[in-house]
Parts: sequence; structure tokens; C-alpha cells
Amino acid sequence: MRYLISLALTFLASGCAHMEYVSPLASLERAMIFHPTEYPARVPDIPNLAVEDAWIESPDGVKLHGLFVEHPNAQGVALFCHGNAGTVAHRIETLAVLNHRNRLSVLAFDYQGYGKSEGKPSQFGILRDARAARTWLAKRAGVAESEVILMGRSVDLASEDGAKGLVLASTFTSLPDVAHRHLPWVPVHMLMTHRLNSLEKIKRYSGPLLYSHGDADEVIPYDLGKKLYDAAPGPKQFVSTPGGTHNSRQTDEYRQAFDQFILAISRDEQ
Repeated sequence: MRYLISLALTFLASGCAHMEYVSPLASLERAMIFHPTEYPARVPDIPNLAVEDAWIESPDGVKLHGLFVEHPNAQGVALFCHGNAGTVAHRIETLAVLNHRNRLSVLAFDYQGYGKSEGKPSQFGILRDARAARTWLAKRAGVAESEVILMGRSVDLASEDGAKGLVLASTFTSLPDVAHRHLPWVPVHMLMTHRLNSLEKIKRYSGPLLYSHGDADEVIPYDLGKKLYDAAPGPKQFVSTPGGTHNSRQTDEYRQAFDQFILAISRDEQ
């Protein structure tokens, strides 16, 4: 999110098939999950942060917009996949921290329909968007796609093609799992067309993982995050935030863990 859903999924559906194209309520479900935001008129100006507009073409021909910041002596290249609301303009401070503190060249991009990006968001569209953004970033930074550090809602990319490292925060096992917690009386596992089954996908990622979750998360239940983390087979670290909600700022403990995570995976290539 933050990651691809703030999911107060007030999803009341009946009779939905599993294939999106035959579901009469698929458009309603999309509206509950995705919250495209227009690019703001004013973007914060952060000293010593040289921000470059990135224009990326998705496989379906849609133009995506992103923000790229380069580090002249980068110890890593990162792709930041934001959540289901806001735009890259709202992540300027995050880009600054990653660039200044962690010496990362980093790209954040908007999915179709968000900010300046064309099109409309969909389950499969956002996955294609992330793949196109990683391709653009790898080419721009001169690295292999498998050497890109993935941050945010990026389990799909990591599971399919690997990554230098994977950084997740307050992530779900699957959309139906989260919806069931909010609407336990509705058979959402049978009805929902959007699945995004991260639990099965993360089992195919064997690289380094840093995961954080607030134990008071009101959107993505803490135990679902822990279940996702436990399913990852590779080297990993879990940072729990006592009292942390879904949109709480990361703590100093997390920042230090992230510092060490980036340092460790950058040393691996030396």
C-alpha cells in the first residue's frame, strides 16, 4: 500500500464469477479497491534532490508517469511501488530519504489512472505497470532487472523474476483474505474477482526480505502480514511496530533495520 489497498472493502457482491470479464460487479469492486488521485498542483521542493520526470510505456501502450532520482555513487537501485491511493508526488519525502540516507537511485511510478499516468487501474494492469517500470529503471540505471531492489507492493515481480532485495510493509496475503476480516459474513473468497494472492507468490521468492507491520493495523490485519512473512523461504527479517496503524510512519528501529538491509545486499555484489 499505503500498498495496493487501504481496504475498508465495503464490498457487497452477490453471484460474481471468478473471471473479471463476466462479473457485472467487477467495476464496483475495482472502485472499492483502487483510488486514483490527480497529480497535485504543487509538489514539495526538497533541497539537493534532483528529481527527473520518467515516462514509461506499459505493454498495452499506456503512458505511465514516474519520478526518478539518481545517486552519483549509488549502493543500489530501487523501484518503489506505492499503494492504492495518492501519487508519486506524495512520496517525495520517501524518495529523498532513500536517496540521501541510503544512497539509492530510485524510481517511483504511478499506476494507470493515477497522477499523470493514462488509462484506468485494474488488477492485471497494475502488475504490467510495475514490470514496465522496472524495465525502464534497469535500463536507465544500467543494471540487470534482477539487480533492482523492490519496495512496496511488489511481491509479484519478485516471485516471477527475483530481485536484489524485497522490502514490504503492511502487506496482505490476498485481497479476499483481507475482505473476509472486514466482512466475515460475506463469502468473499468465492465472489471476488480481484485476488492478488501474494501468499502463494512469495513462496517462489528466495531472496532477502525485510518486512514491517504495525500490530494495530486497522486495514491489513497484523497476523495476515506475519503469515505472509512466514511463507517466504529466503533470508528475512520482521520488524514489528508496537501500536502502529496502517499509515503510521516508520520508526527509528525500522530505519536502522533498513539501513543494515541495504548495506548487506550491496556488499553481496562486491
